[in-house]
Amino acid sequence: MKHFDLGIVGAGASGLAAAIAASEKYPGYKIALFDRLPRVGKKILATGNGRCNLTNINALSHGYRNKSFASAALNKYPPESVMDFFKRIGLYTFIDGEGRVYPRSNSANSVLDSLRYAAEKDNISVFAETRVSDIIPGENSFTVNGEYICDKIILAGGGKSSPSQGSDGSALSLARSLGHRVTQTVPALVPLNSRPDKVKSLKGIRASGVALTLEGEREDHASFGEILFTDTGVSGIAAMELAAAAERELRNAFDPVLHIDFLPEENNIKAIISDILYSRKNQPLENLLSGLLPKQLGIQILKNAGVFDPSGVISPDYFSDNMIDIIVGGIKDFKLEILGTRGFANSQVTSGGVDINEIDPETLESLIVPGLYFSGEIIDVDGGCGGFNLQWAFASGLLAGELNDKNK
Repeated sequence: MKHFDLGIVGAGASGLAAAIAASEKYPGYKIALFDRLPRVGKKILATGNGRCNLTNINALSHGYRNKSFASAALNKYPPESVMDFFKRIGLYTFIDGEGRVYPRSNSANSVLDSLRYAAEKDNISVFAETRVSDIIPGENSFTVNGEYICDKIILAGGGKSSPSQGSDGSALSLARSLGHRVTQTVPALVPLNSRPDKVKSLKGIRASGVALTLEGEREDHASFGEILFTDTGVSGIAAMELAAAAERELRNAFDPVLHIDFLPEENNIKAIISDILYSRKNQPLENLLSGLLPKQLGIQILKNAGVFDPSGVISPDYFSDNMIDIIVGGIKDFKLEILGTRGFANSQVTSGGVDINEIDPETLESLIVPGLYFSGEIIDVDGGCGGFNLQWAFASGLLAGELNDKNK
């Protein structure tokens, strides 16, 4: 059997960071990096619309799931440290107006190349197209696939999201086989599905500055930002950030409702519409709300209110107070029944994972199996859009790669 000081399962963002960190701290270590795909880091290429939003300078104040656990890694390797890490391996970055950090090349290929080049060291062996099917713990080592002996193991194989890019849930199965509990996993940062007849006519329409509230059984979930209507539901960052909550509600046999406020900053829409009725008097009825909302969206709101006539004109005398109230309701509380999401195959990240109560947050070593560490998406930590999940991937990878053992 081949012997290694460290075996890392999963050569994505977190696994590559862990391998580089371990090779730098322990130059005499022999490190094995296993990945089931032909090429390492494939998922990185799909992030940030191909630009790779690799961190966010606001990460420490971000509302991560299980943030108290994640804080140890995030505080030790904050966004500035992650940027310094990339600078050290030859990648330069810039920060946009919303705190998102991108490579100066604006290309995810540059991020992957910098990690790949940094991992091309004499003490790192990459085993691509190698699916790790079993890890058997021994007295002071682990047997991997019956072929490799590794003194220590880092599980960095991700969750279930985007299986075509490497995360197919197999790393979670390995964690279970080693005695760890895996919490409920649901797709996160993925479009929502609703009744097609409610959204089909709105396909392609964007609305920004929108306030969303997902009505849950025990609590409501809120987000703010841009949405995009699709032929099957709602996409856009604000909608996708509610996906994990929607999935959990559905799995608890509750049918969540999405409430959309298209003009959250306006509290007197009724007066505004009353003014428009006179300023646009005798214009086509389809123009009534086009000064407030995308035209097709305004038409749909009028249809939902039962007051739309394709050949009609704007007549102040026609609209009663009650009719205006119904229109205002459509603008301030546009309701959609959420039927589900577009699933793990289309999600950016998995919410849920290895139970944080079984991992030491200061080292990311297992509290159950000595010498076993975790990093990245496989742990029950996730965040919203904007580089927050990659920040966690890199920070946790760098921490796990230190291979700290508080018992020694």
